[in-house]
Amino acid sequence: MALNTENVRLVFGLKLKQLRLDKKMSLSELSQKSGLSISYINEIEKGKKYPKADKIIALASAMDVDYDTLVSLKLSKRLEPISELLSSNILTELPLELFGIDPASLLELLSDAPTKISAFIGTLIEIARNYNMSVEQFYFSALRTYQEMHDNHFEEIEEEAERFLLESGIGEEMILNEKYLADVLRKEYGYIIEEIDGKNYPELLGVRSLYLPRQPANRLLVNGELSSVQRAFVYGREIGYQYLKLKNRLLTTSQVEAESFEQLLNNFKASYFGSAIIIKRSLLSRKLTDFFALETWQPDKLVAMIDEFNTTPETFCYRLSNVLPHYFGIRQLFFLRFNNYPGQNIFHMTKEMHITRKHNPHTVKDEHYCRRWVALTILQDLAELVKEKKYAHTLCRGQLSCYVGTSDEYFVVSFAKPMTPNPSLNVSVSMGIYLDEPARTTLRFLGDPAIPFREVNETCERCALFDCKERIAAPTVLQKRQKTEKLRRALQKMN
Repeated sequence: MALNTENVRLVFGLKLKQLRLDKKMSLSELSQKSGLSISYINEIEKGKKYPKADKIIALASAMDVDYDTLVSLKLSKRLEPISELLSSNILTELPLELFGIDPASLLELLSDAPTKISAFIGTLIEIARNYNMSVEQFYFSALRTYQEMHDNHFEEIEEEAERFLLESGIGEEMILNEKYLADVLRKEYGYIIEEIDGKNYPELLGVRSLYLPRQPANRLLVNGELSSVQRAFVYGREIGYQYLKLKNRLLTTSQVEAESFEQLLNNFKASYFGSAIIIKRSLLSRKLTDFFALETWQPDKLVAMIDEFNTTPETFCYRLSNVLPHYFGIRQLFFLRFNNYPGQNIFHMTKEMHITRKHNPHTVKDEHYCRRWVALTILQDLAELVKEKKYAHTLCRGQLSCYVGTSDEYFVVSFAKPMTPNPSLNVSVSMGIYLDEPARTTLRFLGDPAIPFREVNETCERCALFDCKERIAAPTVLQKRQKTEKLRRALQKMN
């Protein structure tokens, strides 16, 4: 087990404390038998100090164990989950300060109640294993939580983006395109930009972009199948890496295999910067104000806004999540992305983010998402249009959704188009707005009868709408819950 110095101290302290408790020895008794002070032993047990060899010998003798047993990095069975957590490097690679956690306090918590904390950690590890959760997925979850904690708005990156625009003499009305951003990379940062194609790089056909550090110049390989707006985002992100001086980085995001959380975080910062210089917040806020003031729902104007900003629906929705909480007071949001192969009634949620609270819907394993969601019905519409060769442009649909058995109501706007560079796969991205008072006041078009209203639920397995025509699975989770409730009531009557 490879551990850093801090974790070695903690492991030693945990072992010492557990041995002392197993032998029913107090700190005072161990102090008397070993000749070491109570305060010194306490600091050892908390992982703050690692004793020298002569003091380890004294402790081992006092507890009647041999030296090698005490210094071994192997923890007892009850503490194995903590050992696994420490050896995974998650604690050392995850910047706990971002979440308001003092690493020293966390280590003290581990040492104060090791067996209870070990059981809790073991439970989390078991859940992760059951869901085949990798370290990279854990990092993604941590990053998503970090974004949600800050309403996905990072003022320092916004200010850096505006400083770049000011220094470059870019006015508010100017929309940056692929050519302009590529020129910045070449002229300001010495990039060589090449195209990935089947002839030159057949092994990289599935990769969107690949960054190769100075050899002797920075090289950026970009998939030739990407659209102009996708390439613009890739270039904007690269400028973000350089302008923000982010050294520890991902070389490609095609199969994101982050070596550390820092790499994933830096990729997020560079991407945020890229979208901020392409979709300026001041211009976006002004245009959204005009759009929200419309008395009728006009989705074509929203699609035109995406085109005007030279961006993709996904980047646009993410940018909305940066702007809506801080400029419009709309703080209850969620973002979803679904993939679907035309003709298959299977939908995969591939990205999600929730701001302020955990909204429905969210990722559910081994269940069937509600087919009434506009995020799914728009994919079915897209598949039909593609089949009939009538697809011409990004689809946009709006829907008022109320969750069965609750008062939770959302306005959800969804966009759908074939994925580039894989047109055989369709993708939808959706922004959901919880309809509290600020949202209802801001969105003037909500009263438009042209916006469909539908009752929805999380999954078929949890839904009580038995006459639902879209249902594709029995309400097994709901039935099990109802059966358990009946049993509970029967037991109460017996008592």
